[in-house]
Amino acid sequence: MASKPAFAQGAQVEHTKFGLGSVLSCTDDYIVIKFDDHGEKKFVTSIVLPALKKSDRQPPAEKKRATRKKAAPAPATSGAAG
Repeated sequence: MASKPAFAQGAQVEHTKFGLGSVLSCTDDYIVIKFDDHGEKKFVTSIVLPALKKSDRQPPAEKKRATRKKAAPAPATSGAAG
């Protein structure tokens, strides 16, 4: 019988070393957290649980990345004269 994961997806947590983050996934074996200042980290759930505590903050708004349009490739010109 599988036990309930320690943290639900989307839960806000605070890690003693990495700070605030959002749970991306959590199983009995692994937890993946996206930290505000340190990116995504994957931990062994049983080892990291003592270093985690639930946070009651609101999830941060996803930052929209500015998308730059790729410059159109220059038209290929042949240097061979006929």
